[in-house]
Amino acid sequence: MLYYLLSIIIIGFDQLTKWMIVKFMDLGESIPVIENLFYITSHRNRGAAWGILQGQMWFFYLITVIVVIFIIYYLQKYAKGKPLNSISLAFMLGGAVGNFIDRLFRKEVVDFIDVKIFGYDFPIFNIADSSLTIGVILLIIVMFLEERKEKKEQ
Repeated sequence: MLYYLLSIIIIGFDQLTKWMIVKFMDLGESIPVIENLFYITSHRNRGAAWGILQGQMWFFYLITVIVVIFIIYYLQKYAKGKPLNSISLAFMLGGAVGNFIDRLFRKEVVDFIDVKIFGYDFPIFNIADSSLTIGVILLIIVMFLEERKEKKEQ
């Protein structure tokens, strides 16, 4: 239950920040936080990461429902007693649902975190995207640690 609470907190923070961007910024407006590094930029995306599959909402609805069902099933069946595994899935669940809410009600995803690293303007993203990324990275770490543990036991 604790892991679902983590997902709900992520969804709430994601939706709050997106609401603030829509309410208080014009589309395309950019506010420097750290000049030449980090900006808050009001942006919309009708696709997936890096703008791929623009306008394919039916595809995103279907994939998100499948992913959410899989994550909940995995949390219930296999992740019990494995805190890092459960945390990674909670982050992925929160991120998936956060962007799903945007697609369902806005027909687009609100993005606003704009980072420029060594002259490269990274695609603008949001809290849900960050949560998904953190969840995937944690899951990769968990898989690596479990594989390492299995090799030591053999």
